[in-house]
Amino acid sequence: MHKGTKIITLDNGYHLWTNTQGEGDIHLLALHGGPGGNHEYWEDAAVQLQKHGINATVTMYDQLGSLYSDQPDYSRPDIAAKYLTYEYFLDEVDEVRAKLGLDNIYLIGQSWGGLLVQEYAVKYGQHLKGAIISSMVDEIDEYVDHVNYLREKTLPADAVAFMKKCEAANDYSNPQYQKYVQVMNENYVDRKQPSKLYHLYDLGGTAVYNAFQGDNEFVITGKLKDWHFRDQLSKITVPTLLTFGEHETMPLATAKTMASLIPNSRLVTTPEGGHHHMVDNPDVYYHNLAQFISQVENHTFNQA
Repeated sequence: MHKGTKIITLDNGYHLWTNTQGEGDIHLLALHGGPGGNHEYWEDAAVQLQKHGINATVTMYDQLGSLYSDQPDYSRPDIAAKYLTYEYFLDEVDEVRAKLGLDNIYLIGQSWGGLLVQEYAVKYGQHLKGAIISSMVDEIDEYVDHVNYLREKTLPADAVAFMKKCEAANDYSNPQYQKYVQVMNENYVDRKQPSKLYHLYDLGGTAVYNAFQGDNEFVITGKLKDWHFRDQLSKITVPTLLTFGEHETMPLATAKTMASLIPNSRLVTTPEGGHHHMVDNPDVYYHNLAQFISQVENHTFNQA
């Protein structure tokens, strides 16, 4: 398969940026989070897997509205209604897979990407050899309860009260509010500082993020507030790895519930890892991923 960057044209006419790294018959298609995030934390995935004995070809891409891919004018109601939907982004995954000529693959998704992995494994599971849900729950209400708990545990009471006041007034740009958000980010999202995922300037994706999530990881005011998938988990039949950081925004209690409901699954955790635990502690993250792939390839994977 062609290594490096390839621009693909979707049937809707938009263009997506894709990039392939590594070599091997094992193919991993990597989905970023956000939504509106980007591919960056997957850039070294092929190298990291090789360190742990897995020669894999890893393809990542920026979803529509993100970084190097086309960014539609979401201010137009017709564009927003058509492309800011779960259905669009799910079907986009399958179109990318097909246009790149991939099948019988491993699909890994971080956060929002992990939501897409869950949905993809139910709707398009025939194309998967294995699924990896990285830091994403199946019930958003449990996430909301958990991040509220984390905020009250981490910040002084007056800081929490100030944040709630800003949120009630829709004053998310308040500098002091954003300072508190950054404290939370450094404790539960990007624990390894300085984070290599910070940009000098925002290059796009905010419109998609705002539509689904909201202003930051600790409030949900968008479409994701209605995310409920627990009744579908039993339909995920491919071997599935759930991987979560031990100090992250997503509740481990929910991850354990998911592991009990997905028939052929295993839950692993990353010490000292936040939400981006593949960056915080790559040695453990990719050891767990490599072990999963190896066991699926050798037909020795089973629920632990």
